[in-house]
Amino acid sequence: MGNEKERVTIYPIGGLGEIGINCLYLETEETGVLIDCGLMFPDTFHYGVDVVIPRLDFILSKRDKLKGIVLTHGHEDHIGALPWLMKDIDVPIYGSTFTLALVENKIKDYNLSDARNLKLNQILPRDRVEIGDLRFQFFPVCHSIIQGYALGIETPVGKIVHSGDFKIDRNPLGGHKTDLQGIGDFSKDGVILLLSDSTNVELEGFALTEREVMASLEKIFQIAKGRILITLFSSHIQRIQEIFELTKSLNRKMAISGRSLVSNVEIARRLGLLKLDEDYLCPLEELNSLKDEEVVLLVTGSQGEPMSALTRLAEGSHRHLRIHSGDTVIMSSRFIPGNTKAITSVINKLYKLGAEVLYEKVQDVHASGHAHKEELKLMLKTVNPKFFIPIHGEYRHLVKHKNLAIECGVAPERALVIEDGNPITFLKHGIRFEESFPANVVLVDGKGVGDVGTTILKERQLLADEGLVILIMVLDNGTGEILIGPKLQSKGFIFEQEYSYILEEAEEIVLDIYEKTGKISKSSLKKKVKNSLRRYFRRTLERDPVVIPVIIGV
Repeated sequence: MGNEKERVTIYPIGGLGEIGINCLYLETEETGVLIDCGLMFPDTFHYGVDVVIPRLDFILSKRDKLKGIVLTHGHEDHIGALPWLMKDIDVPIYGSTFTLALVENKIKDYNLSDARNLKLNQILPRDRVEIGDLRFQFFPVCHSIIQGYALGIETPVGKIVHSGDFKIDRNPLGGHKTDLQGIGDFSKDGVILLLSDSTNVELEGFALTEREVMASLEKIFQIAKGRILITLFSSHIQRIQEIFELTKSLNRKMAISGRSLVSNVEIARRLGLLKLDEDYLCPLEELNSLKDEEVVLLVTGSQGEPMSALTRLAEGSHRHLRIHSGDTVIMSSRFIPGNTKAITSVINKLYKLGAEVLYEKVQDVHASGHAHKEELKLMLKTVNPKFFIPIHGEYRHLVKHKNLAIECGVAPERALVIEDGNPITFLKHGIRFEESFPANVVLVDGKGVGDVGTTILKERQLLADEGLVILIMVLDNGTGEILIGPKLQSKGFIFEQEYSYILEEAEEIVLDIYEKTGKISKSSLKKKVKNSLRRYFRRTLERDPVVIPVIIGV
């Protein structure tokens, strides 16, 4: 195998087997570099969980070798876990101007680290950066956020290309294109490994272009009689600019509602990445002075988030705004799996209030930022790698992308599907699969990080499914006489006013147990009462609530 000190090991920490928590660690004998550190939003079974982050203890175990963090772009699934990591890591962070501005803002928001101490290194297109014995080159890519990069990485054993999240827009607006020329030039003398975005591998052809979305939005704007409300991902600065240009061209005024949108717009304007004419902007408080046909509202809530501006509008609880009959609502974003029920609920409520709602399934109002099959083929053929590892996808996406790579000329034995926790080492003349490492996710709930696990989730599911019954009894320690109770309280189990007889019968059961058992320990009494009440509830209602006996002696 030659000199085994000349090697690079790929440690997938997140993003291989799920869409989200993208996090990849590269290591040579001298240097460690982390590529992205993202989060994932909780699934329906993650009761009460705020976000899901990668397991950071593996990265912390490598802190002596870690020399830098390289960010491909500023989406939450690529930068969202940084606040938790940067509490304990002090290394330079490399990324585009907009990406780093989002990182700095996020660290401040979470108040988990001092943003002033961050070592932020702004990278321009085609820049080269040396981090230890690794050299990175940054190639612009078209995606649903500005200033995203693919990475060309020179290692002791050869070149690696990391695609980042990308699409290949054949007719880009505003110069937002994928630098295939630069990637091709980097790759022409041989690439040992391509790591490529697998999200849309199941979709044929090419993704809808931003120019086609713009044309579709323009038609909607021209025929809309009342107000136009648009929701989209708050980081999609390019589309926000397009919407503003349409607003201006039709002599309307734009107002913005939603914290993340306001924050990102302010950041992009400060950096000169978003140009908005003040004459065509309007504070929310002044909208009442305008006619409906003069208004465009940009709002958060593309995923039906409970506290977002659009959800509050749909529920009639927005502080400044109400839905008007004749409003046109445009949902210019995709439905993220797991959010469909919440989004459709918002859509239905909007229709009840008299609005017309347009979304991806019925109108070309959104273009994915991820490459479809033909674009993935273009990337494969441009790089022409010796080895291929699909990233950023669920397992089926990874397998299908591997098969696509084989179609494009990668040898079957060199197209590799690996998952989180399965490292692989590349040597001068071969590869080696390494021992797996723990890469399970960490759940964040409030200020608790990792303290919610399978047992807690099962208990929360039981509480959500069956409810809770609390028994309160106070006994005289001397005589054993009941001083207070037994009193039962139901939380999420039954409607007490309508089914009060159930609780009354249950209280009789407790009294009966107490009278028959006499003076037994409070722990034994609790056990008997709990088991008897659960049997009673199962028999009468076919429900099995959590029963908590609170028996106190005084």
